[in-house]
Amino acid sequence: MLRVTSLLLALLFVLLPGSGRGYFPEERWSPESPLLAPRVVIALVCRNSAHSLPLFLGAIERLNYPKDRIALWVATDHNIDNTTAILRDWLIMVQNYYHYVEWRPEDEANAFDDEVGPKHWNNLRYEHVMKLRQAALDTAREIWADYLLMADCDNLLTNRDVLWKLMRENKTIVAPMLESRAAYSNFWCGMTSQGYYKRTPAYMPIRRRERRGCFAVPMVHSTYLVDLRKEASSQLAFYPPHPEYSWELDDVIIFAYSARMADVQMYVCNRDTYGYFPVPRRSHASMQEEVESFLHTHLEIMVNNPPLEPSSFLSLPPKHPDKMGFDEVFMINLVRRADRRERMLRTLYEQEISCKVVAAVDGKALNTSDIESMGIKMLPGYKDPYHGRPLTKGELGCFLSHYNIWKEIVERGLQTSLVLEDDLRFEVFFKRRLEALLQEVTTHKLDWDLIYIGRKRMQVDHPEKSVPNVHNLVEADYSYWTLGYMLSLQGAQKLLMAEPLSKMLPVDEFLPVMYNKHPISKYMDPFEHRDLLAFSAEPLLVYPTHYTGDAGYISDTETSVVWDNETVKTDWDRAKSRKTQEQGELSFKAQNSDVLQSELENVSARDEL
Repeated sequence: MLRVTSLLLALLFVLLPGSGRGYFPEERWSPESPLLAPRVVIALVCRNSAHSLPLFLGAIERLNYPKDRIALWVATDHNIDNTTAILRDWLIMVQNYYHYVEWRPEDEANAFDDEVGPKHWNNLRYEHVMKLRQAALDTAREIWADYLLMADCDNLLTNRDVLWKLMRENKTIVAPMLESRAAYSNFWCGMTSQGYYKRTPAYMPIRRRERRGCFAVPMVHSTYLVDLRKEASSQLAFYPPHPEYSWELDDVIIFAYSARMADVQMYVCNRDTYGYFPVPRRSHASMQEEVESFLHTHLEIMVNNPPLEPSSFLSLPPKHPDKMGFDEVFMINLVRRADRRERMLRTLYEQEISCKVVAAVDGKALNTSDIESMGIKMLPGYKDPYHGRPLTKGELGCFLSHYNIWKEIVERGLQTSLVLEDDLRFEVFFKRRLEALLQEVTTHKLDWDLIYIGRKRMQVDHPEKSVPNVHNLVEADYSYWTLGYMLSLQGAQKLLMAEPLSKMLPVDEFLPVMYNKHPISKYMDPFEHRDLLAFSAEPLLVYPTHYTGDAGYISDTETSVVWDNETVKTDWDRAKSRKTQEQGELSFKAQNSDVLQSELENVSARDEL
């Protein structure tokens, strides 16, 4: 009976009309197929971009968009590096994946007349770039493209869905807000009547994402999408400038003026993180500064994201890591924090810095017997100045990790060493600035034991004393954190001779004790010799990846248990802690203005422009 029923059901399925079927053969139909993706022209105008192209082109390759619906329009000119060769090789390899490729190289000259350097924009350069962008726009119109994506060749689009996301905004001109190391981004919120940048209170809330969405702005640049299906887009032009235009000859201002005259509103969107780009260098900057600034952009990406990988169609020259003139570079890392280890090793490698990974002592794994066997005793009466609690197991492990490095320095007789923790981010030009600092203290024969390169300055009532004849160096006052510091053999010997295991307190409290700057005298009294010669880089060269209260903040020292009582947790409410409240205030107040500044500091400012 079951078999008969099954046969009847099968027969009914064949005979009865249903989805995609008709009673007669000619009535049969199939569901409609989806629409093809809109046609997009990606326009690239690249100059002296050899350092950025491998990552930039890799990001273009990984866009989540059908390549057969993308046309590539690529121009390059006036290069002093091998930008032309890189682009040519890449286009040869990828041309069969994309719908159309237009290649416009021009290498007759490597500079414009009256150009003072590769970062200098004179009128000849502006006019040339405007003509190239207009040619890209004309090509997009001629091949009936639906969209034109303009992208500078050092803009790293990390969001693979950026094209789809921008298209869904349904704007004639829309830019994805790009991240940088500063307040700078690829939009303006204000413009003067002469076409110059104007600060407005609207900018920072958008830049910081305190307001999220798509916002009408007078100017977008660097990377933006133009919807060529919109009727008003036919009036947009890069060159020649609008007949009524009388402002500075500048391609981005001229295009913004063109949009205004076409009654087209520009928009910037910050709903997501779309990508990153470097802060532009000043006109006198060198190519080396440009390369290092772009490198720093990649390092910043890796703080919260996986590293970007270069184009799979390009081969990169090998890197040659070194120790920057130090006898050893130590990097402390908990074995169970593989994510931090991988990020730090990659960021150091990208900067061509070699290091020795030191397995941190995991305080959470220490029991009472372990602590007693090492002869560890807490400093009598010590309490955390913020929380009023004793030492945590995490802080104990942190101290022992640094202590073991001090012992190794002495045992190996290392004259100069660099100690880094694994939760830091590097400032721009880090390697060159640190090498210059080490060279200067050596040249001037400065007697030093410890030099902070990353810290939290706790004393802000008066400025720290600058070091004569040495750039970017001050005598350190009371400070927290051991993110990164230089340590001499003499300094390591002094730290060990203090026998700190028998009167232990957190390592970032112990160091100020040793250079006689701790504000609590009863913590200093047990240490007879407090003659550590301590200094600090100014400005600092490394900062934490995350601050207390930030999304992604994890502390293996403070988020722990009390050293001798595992039932007492120390993960207090960060949002209500005095430490959190004071942290931001200290970071702004703790600046020494009378420090002798090097030339590198003058080209690493943070601003909107």
